[in-house]
This record gives sequence, C-alpha cells and structure tokens, in this order.
Amino acid sequence: MPRRRPDPAAQWPRLMTDAWLAWAEAGTVMALRSARLMAGGAAAEREARRMWSEKVEAGFEIAGALASGRVRTPEAAARKALSVARRRVRANRRRLG
Repeated sequence: MPRRRPDPAAQWPRLMTDAWLAWAEAGTVMALRSARLMAGGAAAEREARRMWSEKVEAGFEIAGALASGRVRTPEAAARKALSVARRRVRANRRRLG
C-alpha cells in the first residue's frame, strides 16, 4: 500500500504552534541577555558580540539552505528558519539561565 503524503495545509497549524513556543522561549532569552548587558563589563561586551555573530551565522545558514535548493516549499522554508532560530534560542536559554 503506497504511503500517503501529508496535506501541506495541515502542516501550518503545527508550524504556527512551534513558532509560538519559540517566540515565548526567545522572550526569556531576551530578558536574560538584557540583564547581562545592563550589568556592563567584559561579560556584557562578549554577550553583545555573541548576539550579533549568532544572528549573522543563522542568516547565512538559512540563506545557504534556500540557495541550495533543499528547501522547495514555503512551509519548508518557514520550518528551516524556525529550526535554525529555535536551536540557537534553546542553547542560549541553557547558557544564560
């Protein structure tokens, strides 16, 4: 019996839920980072540099996936961007808090 492909429209509600969870976790990271930046000093400087470099690296990772042709649908592009961002947010939450 052949496998049925999932309906692409059915993937969007799950993607939206995952995005909401990432947004909530990102808020925690922003609060933790803000506290570190407000404290000043060498740790704040390192955090600011890290924050900017992570954003650039994530952008290149997403752009590379899109340019390579591995991402073929809008849902897949959104899923890839979310997975890149979520992985970094999760690592920062563990590191900062």
